[in-house]
Amino acid sequence: MKAALNTGITGQLLEKGVKLISGDLIDENSLIRALEATEAEEVYNLGAQSFVPASWDQPILTGEITALGVTRLLEAIRIVNPKIRFYQASSSEMFGKVQESPQTEKTPFYPRSPYGVAKAYGHWITVNYRESYDMFAVSGILFNHESPRRGLEFVTRKVTHGVACIKAGLQKELRMGNLEAKRDWGFAGDYVRAMWLMLQQKTPDDFVIATGETHPVREMCEIAFSRAGMDYKDYVVQDKKFFRPAEVHTLTGDAGKARRVLGWKPEVDFKGLINMMVDADIDEVDRQVKNGSLSPRK
Repeated sequence: MKAALNTGITGQLLEKGVKLISGDLIDENSLIRALEATEAEEVYNLGAQSFVPASWDQPILTGEITALGVTRLLEAIRIVNPKIRFYQASSSEMFGKVQESPQTEKTPFYPRSPYGVAKAYGHWITVNYRESYDMFAVSGILFNHESPRRGLEFVTRKVTHGVACIKAGLQKELRMGNLEAKRDWGFAGDYVRAMWLMLQQKTPDDFVIATGETHPVREMCEIAFSRAGMDYKDYVVQDKKFFRPAEVHTLTGDAGKARRVLGWKPEVDFKGLINMMVDADIDEVDRQVKNGSLSPRK
């Protein structure tokens, strides 16, 4: 069985036998030590300052971690064992102000946030190390991928958790930004399978991973509230403070290459994904209310 190092581990132990090793994408020596300790054959770099709005507040930190962190990790691999297979988590945010639709591996990048710019750097430095040092280094240009484990600061989880809290009487409204922004949303479990498939190929290459469908935030709200027996129009309030300084209005991916080469396709559709997340949040909020960690409003 191959040893693998995942730089995106953020906390709780998911399975018995998983060992957490401290490391920092700002500290190359810690990455070298982690590679030596694990004797990894595969490295999945999911580590980043990954919240787009926060990149406007912390552009330098975002560059240090999300951009230069990739170089530090690639250098650590080159020093310890250049035969390690490396996966870089690139992002659809690199397309930003899209130059064509849908977006493919050949679509020019036009990032519209410090996060998108940093991801573009991480993508190209991965290509550079692949071509300069003959390393098995690939980038997955993943469009938005979600699950019940998504952070509460991200729009999908903000909506589904908000639905659960409103249903439980914990809040009365859900304040949102641009409801007309459209994204290509898929299930994280499907996308992780694509990551693994990329590192099992004979030659390294980059792939767009997406569903090929776009849905506005408004539709997400409609599905999520409907799942809980409510009408989103009664609870959702648009608030301009949640709008981005430079909006990315529509992103749609073409994963045709991944289907042909990797044999990959998504298995969970958009409605199924949102329903899954609403159900999980309702169960979790109900559990917290019952154990007293959350209290409904009087």
